[in-house]
Amino acid sequence: MQTLIIINDPPYGTERLYNGLRLAHALLKRDGEVTVFLMGDAVSGAKAGQKTPDGFYNIERMVKRATAKGQVLLCGTCMDARGLTDDEVVEGVERSTMDALAEATEQADRVLVF
Repeated sequence: MQTLIIINDPPYGTERLYNGLRLAHALLKRDGEVTVFLMGDAVSGAKAGQKTPDGFYNIERMVKRATAKGQVLLCGTCMDARGLTDDEVVEGVERSTMDALAEATEQADRVLVF
């Protein structure tokens, strides 16, 4: 089953990105096909080099885990608005577009929004 997870919230301050990625990991363990689309402030969750306090979750590591078996796409317009370049993001994520999101939405069996 193909699942599309769309996440809008920033990596820290709320737990929507954290929980969306946790769900993506759980679905990937079940051999599901998962695409995660980060847009709005969520694109900053794919920034490489995040340093969080010991014992605190690290979104960068969670994004890397999601790219191992699934696909993580970033809204290019949202990246540009936040000054985030392709060179600054985690290896394995892909800059994307609204057209690609529309296509992923049409192909998905289910769409979840965080």
